[in-house]
Amino acid sequence: MSKITKVVIALGGNALEDKSMPSTAEAQLEVVNKTCEYLADISCAGYEIVIVHGNGPQVGRILLASETAKDITPPMPFDVCGAMSQGYIGYHIQQGLKYALAKRNKVLPVVTLVTQVVVDKQDTAFSNPTKPIGPFYSEEEAKKLADEKGYIVKEDAGRGWRRVVPSPIPKEILEVGTVKSLWDTTITIACGGGGIPVIKNENGSVEGIAAVIDKDLAAEKLSEDIDADILLILTEVEKVSLNFNSPNQKDLSHITVGEAEKYIEEGHFAPGSMLPKVTACVKFAKSKLGRKAIITSLYKSMEALEGKTGTIIES
Repeated sequence: MSKITKVVIALGGNALEDKSMPSTAEAQLEVVNKTCEYLADISCAGYEIVIVHGNGPQVGRILLASETAKDITPPMPFDVCGAMSQGYIGYHIQQGLKYALAKRNKVLPVVTLVTQVVVDKQDTAFSNPTKPIGPFYSEEEAKKLADEKGYIVKEDAGRGWRRVVPSPIPKEILEVGTVKSLWDTTITIACGGGGIPVIKNENGSVEGIAAVIDKDLAAEKLSEDIDADILLILTEVEKVSLNFNSPNQKDLSHITVGEAEKYIEEGHFAPGSMLPKVTACVKFAKSKLGRKAIITSLYKSMEALEGKTGTIIES
């Protein structure tokens, strides 16, 4: 490449967990090691990258474990559980990516940055929780948990029932200056799980709040703030589709912002699944001329960056 291309990579759940494997730290590390082979290929192709990851299943399990053990040890607040998930997921990515880079004879630091993201405490998301976290349940199991624990539960894009929590819009990334400082020398894992949601107080301090920020929207905000060239959202499918999972499904290869906005308005994308991804891509592509966003699968990430597959959204 003639110039260095800056890419923010948002990793979906399949990059961290395999549904056919147990939900253990050991199983996650095994999946992450495979994911890091693809990330290392991108880095070694000359792209400068920052990595953002989700944490829905992990933060849900941390919270569940904390609540279950409340009679033995004090439960951790929601924001603290988010910070814990940033730490252990980032730790796994650091291990896997350092090793994958070393196998390619590339020596490059990889660090995890505990990242706080400011949200508005008046955000309407707090009165309408939509973000799925934790494990999947049957409808009967979910409604029992709602009765017993006061959880809000919803059906998640045809995959089962899950607990849902508020998902406010990210307004400011407090550690963005540090990400910029590390950019030229280090692969940074930032805004893990969408970032730890915090609100600003009148005295200038910040405090955590119970929520999970959508990692795709956080990745978009980070992409704008560090002046990235590409927002690459990696998920389970190779391309975004209209009429997904129906006989008249239509895969999208290269669409304009206007076309994407039209499809959003027509309700083609599931709120807990593809909608935030497309929304984030539209916002980034509109933010500055020449920027583009890509949605594709982890396994097709290099081909998508080369323009051979994926759904590309540009102005």
